[in-house]
Amino acid sequence: MAALYAITIGILAAGGIYLLLRERVFTVVLGLTLLSYAVSLFLLGMGRLSIGRPPVIVAGASYADPLPQALVLTAIVIAFGMTAFAVVLALRSLGLTGSDHVDAAGQPEGRDADGGNQEPRP
Repeated sequence: MAALYAITIGILAAGGIYLLLRERVFTVVLGLTLLSYAVSLFLLGMGRLSIGRPPVIVAGASYADPLPQALVLTAIVIAFGMTAFAVVLALRSLGLTGSDHVDAAGQPEGRDADGGNQEPRP
């Protein structure tokens, strides 16, 4: 169970980092969201996975710690608010500039404004 959990966290983190490095704003926002899910799962996993145990029982018995669950719930709410704000900013930027590229010019790096058809300068 723990190995599957670790693989899931790794896949989410790798996918999030990959999407963060793209040049479109929407994929960057999606990458941030996947990365926040990976961090939330990591925090939940650090609180020891306890399946089928009550949250609090008599003294001395094992129980599921409610603090990691509360932290993850808070992280989910904050990530949702961050994602909504980033999407609104991206839509506003798209409306103002007409481009959804992350860079300021709206062109991939290394290309000129005419599409890269100029002769190289000495």
